Amino acid sequence: MIEIPEGLAASQALYNGEEGRAFIAGLPRLVDGFLDRWELRIDGPSMYGVCALVLPVVRADGTRAALKLQPLDDESEGEPVALRVWDGDGAVRLLDHDLDTGTMLLERLDPARMLSHVPDSREAVLVIARLLAHLTSVPAPAGMRRLGDIARAMLQRTPWALERVADPEARRLLADCAAAVREVVDEPGDRLLHWDLHFDNVLAADRAPWLAIDPKPLAGDPGFELWPALANRFDAEEVRWRFDAMIDVMGLDRERARAWTLGRLLQNALWDIEDGRPLDDEQVEMARRLRAGLPW
Repeated sequence: MIEIPEGLAASQALYNGEEGRAFIAGLPRLVDGFLDRWELRIDGPSMYGVCALVLPVVRADGTRAALKLQPLDDESEGEPVALRVWDGDGAVRLLDHDLDTGTMLLERLDPARMLSHVPDSREAVLVIARLLAHLTSVPAPAGMRRLGDIARAMLQRTPWALERVADPEARRLLADCAAAVREVVDEPGDRLLHWDLHFDNVLAADRAPWLAIDPKPLAGDPGFELWPALANRFDAEEVRWRFDAMIDVMGLDRERARAWTLGRLLQNALWDIEDGRPLDDEQVEMARRLRAGLPW
């Protein structure tokens, strides 16, 4: 019997309610089934995030791997699809996948060597930019979630959200973010996006200095990818340098990248408002600095 991390159980209950609790209750049986089916043995302590349980395992032939179990939803459904497209080139390699449960067998990377451990934040941002330049160079496969659909849904939700923001300056800022998205929504792009490439989602491996993990893929414009690297270890004075460095490495149009980054901030603000949380001060400051004329 595996021990379910309390943090994973709590996050599943918080974000997914009864479905999350049912997922947690079924995990021991699910793990046992895949250990038997794929001839695996557990090889160390479990790891987890908000959604997934990851177990270090060894295959029958001695290959070290990682068993990842998570609830099946719109985001997790696309993960194995994207990993197959990338096929280990810039991202963790998918070894096996169960379509019905979304369970994946992945190559084992080194969780002790994470990009978030790199002391120089500028070096880490450039690693992210180079990975994104590579990962987003390919078109998204058919059936992937589309940025255009997400952006249009955000714009439809914006008037409702603005009515619930008391601070006039914050309200104007969100309205400006929505206006920027309206300028680009009809050209949402078709590249394969990772969507969640922050410092903790980049690990080292013997075969490559850095590899991306845990994509929440979309079909869209690579400008929508910049926000995590701007937000990690947030420094208001670094926003301009990070933004300029990333668009330079990725070869992006400045205005389109800024519009889609403001769209990412709008997305996060909408989630905060819908959940009854105050707007995040760091994200508000980032939006101020990316808005037209600031800091350029």
